[in-house]
Amino acid sequence: MSVRVRFAPSPTGFLHLGSARTALFNWLYARHTGGKFVLRVEDTDKQRSKKEFLDDILNDLKWMGIDWDEGPFFQSERFDLYKQMAEDILAKGLAYREGEAIIFRVEKGRKIKVDDLVHGEIVVSTDEIKDQVLMKSDGSPAYNFACVVDDADLKITHIIRGDDHISNTPKQIMFYEALGVKPPKFAHIPLMMGKDGAKLSKRHCGVAVSEYKNQGFLPEALDNYLLLLGWQPEDGREMISLKGIVEEFDVVNINKVQVRFDRDKLKWLNGEYIRAKSAGDIYLLLKRQLENSGIELEGVDEEKLKKIIGLYQVRIKTLTEFIELTDYFFKDDYEVDEKGKRKYIDKEENKENLKLVLSELKNIDNFSREKIEEVYRTLADKNSLKPANIIHPTRMAISGKTKGAGLFEVMELLGKETVLKRIEKAI
Repeated sequence: MSVRVRFAPSPTGFLHLGSARTALFNWLYARHTGGKFVLRVEDTDKQRSKKEFLDDILNDLKWMGIDWDEGPFFQSERFDLYKQMAEDILAKGLAYREGEAIIFRVEKGRKIKVDDLVHGEIVVSTDEIKDQVLMKSDGSPAYNFACVVDDADLKITHIIRGDDHISNTPKQIMFYEALGVKPPKFAHIPLMMGKDGAKLSKRHCGVAVSEYKNQGFLPEALDNYLLLLGWQPEDGREMISLKGIVEEFDVVNINKVQVRFDRDKLKWLNGEYIRAKSAGDIYLLLKRQLENSGIELEGVDEEKLKKIIGLYQVRIKTLTEFIELTDYFFKDDYEVDEKGKRKYIDKEENKENLKLVLSELKNIDNFSREKIEEVYRTLADKNSLKPANIIHPTRMAISGKTKGAGLFEVMELLGKETVLKRIEKAI
């Protein structure tokens, strides 16, 4: 029987990084084995389930490059099936009614064994499990029962999910037995924790895939990093494409220990992917990022924008950093580093140095980086100044920033008129 795995998000919130990693591992295993990846939507909570959450989840999966072969199937459309299966178990004498609810009777004194593909054998005594609800009094199914009915009906062969579901597995195995269905194989992935070892939460700089997408992270970088949180290729390489790893990936090689999500490591990896992008690809990505950020590109031709991108591609770790670092190329009301302004502009000696710079720059006909650099070197020698004493104030005056790409390349791209105007304003 071919492998069939499933990912079953609940549309009561955004796609969590932990859930995204679970989807990724399921998708990789399906592709590795030539099996099927099934999408099921667990929307039995009608009050909290929202279409906008579902749309976001599906869009985030597509953005990550995760496609599905079947579905989505909706639990909210299958209540009749759950009720029928519960009635069948009731008819076998394995459950009882409690008002309108149907309760599964747990046989005491049993040992339930789970041969987990990641953790090995797990043994649980039924003495530790109380009777389980199959159908609630309001006619909706209990989570564990709906999962089992769906997985059996959809012929799921492998369930790959988080460690937090280990306690559910013995209960679900009893339901499979009651339905007369062979249980699938289970693989429980160690949970993803924050850098400090605590449960991953918003204080760890975001937990939703959409947040990282909006912050300018690339899908291939996020995929790569989530994959490394629990699985490593034999050669230890850190940059891995999904398509390139399908043949090598196997669920049995997932690590058994909890992993820590480190945003700084993800950011570093994202920067590596940005640097590896071709000029054409990064141009399209950053142009779209500028437009989405409300930056007006009128008057900035393609050649100039490509030159600006060329200066900053090696300096950014996220697409949004490009906006933060280059806003002064596209508007005059750019962000100004106030601390830098006090240090490099407000001091009288720096204003005097800027006056020297201004008078020299006005006389340049060929406003090229080579000519600008020559003027600065000559000016520093002539006035016994350290180059930094005129370079730092100039950068602050024309960009509002204390660091960035090479100053003379920046000045050439801004153009003589803009540079003179901004230095005069600073003085």
